[in-house]
Amino acid sequence: MILRAGGLALLSLVMLADPAAAQDAASTHPARPATPSRARRPAGPGSPATPAVDVLRLQVALDRAGFSPGVIDGRPGPKTTAAVACWRKSPAVRKAGDDPDAERPAMPDLGEVPTLSSQEILQDDLDAVGPIPRAWSARAELPRMTYETVPEMLAERGHCTKALLQRLNPGVDLTNLSPGDSVVLPNVASSTSIFTKLPKAAAIEVHLGCKTVTPLDDSGRPVAQFNCSIAKFVEKRPRGETVVRVVALEPNYTFDPKMWPEERNETRKLQIKPGPRNPVGLAWVGLALPGYGIHGTPNPEMIGKTGSHGCIRLTNWDAIRLARMVKVGTPVRFVE
Repeated sequence: MILRAGGLALLSLVMLADPAAAQDAASTHPARPATPSRARRPAGPGSPATPAVDVLRLQVALDRAGFSPGVIDGRPGPKTTAAVACWRKSPAVRKAGDDPDAERPAMPDLGEVPTLSSQEILQDDLDAVGPIPRAWSARAELPRMTYETVPEMLAERGHCTKALLQRLNPGVDLTNLSPGDSVVLPNVASSTSIFTKLPKAAAIEVHLGCKTVTPLDDSGRPVAQFNCSIAKFVEKRPRGETVVRVVALEPNYTFDPKMWPEERNETRKLQIKPGPRNPVGLAWVGLALPGYGIHGTPNPEMIGKTGSHGCIRLTNWDAIRLARMVKVGTPVRFVE
């Protein structure tokens, strides 16, 4: 089942704050067939359980274009507004030499792409979930740092908050799903299709004040933008310019007790296996600054809200995107 919402071509950012301005329309198409006896039908657009669909549609369009509105929540906010503003400066909208005052599209549009999609739960999905122990020594024994809960796994798949996930699936116990059940998620592109569409970055700009990571083309125009967390303490934040030294997907993590002063029970270094709940998530872009990198996170909803020990944190899906866009030697500059 796929649910669609009305287009956004003429919708202004001012209208996004007014739910009455959103016009909803729905149509259905089979996505991945769900077992009829287990499929659960979500509330349709316009029902009290569904968020303002035009805002959700805009956030999905931004996410698919590589300009992150933050973790998708279906609500207007400053991250969505900033993503639209950055997208309007991109080569997809503005060509080099264009009149800077020329009229441009107000925001990205999904066209015929549906806002929401229905996905069937597979046994492999449930196998990707398991408890994560508190002790680092116990974590080092795990074969993989899996998702801790099914809602966590599904929210990350939809690049959305767990609250939105539940609103899109009213009455569904997301903690008790079985193979063949179906759930509704924001229709973000798959890893294969979205990453092949993102261009290579000639440079990366990390804006510490705005908490954004912006890959740039060779003309200095943004080709993507991701929200990030930065070091909690100012003195730990990198400055100036550096370059990418290493790019790794599914990285291991070396736990060093010297970097975790709050962990008083561990005294030795430990190797933590890869996985979405690895401390550096699913991708690591190491910098030519000892100990510093741009990487994923086990807590996507906390991006921009909490500080790191020094590195730049992204959601796992944005970290993977960035890793696909850069190479060893790509320049990185930090600005205030």
